[in-house]
Amino acid sequence: MSDITIYITDRNGKTHEVLAPTDMNMNLMEVIRSFELAEEGTIGVCGGMAMCASCQCYIESDHQLPEMSYDEDLMLAEAFHVNDTSRLGCQLFMAENLEGLKVTLAPAEI
Repeated sequence: MSDITIYITDRNGKTHEVLAPTDMNMNLMEVIRSFELAEEGTIGVCGGMAMCASCQCYIESDHQLPEMSYDEDLMLAEAFHVNDTSRLGCQLFMAENLEGLKVTLAPAEI
């Protein structure tokens, strides 16, 4: 089992250091839900299908991320509070190259 350390700033401004597994095909949204870092019902509303933007986050570190898919780009074009570093957590899968990733959850719109 290989875990990476990532830093997640929740919607209250508190930063959490989290050990995220890279061998379970988990995405960032699932990690946030697993550690209960967002109120129930405010993240992953669509189940990780890139259809709701409830898992939008801001990338705060300089990591090479996978290119944004068409669906993710389309969803972010319709979301609130989007900036240049916005990504959907459900589209970012935990991998060793994300060691040290720093993200901040975007405000909830629900």
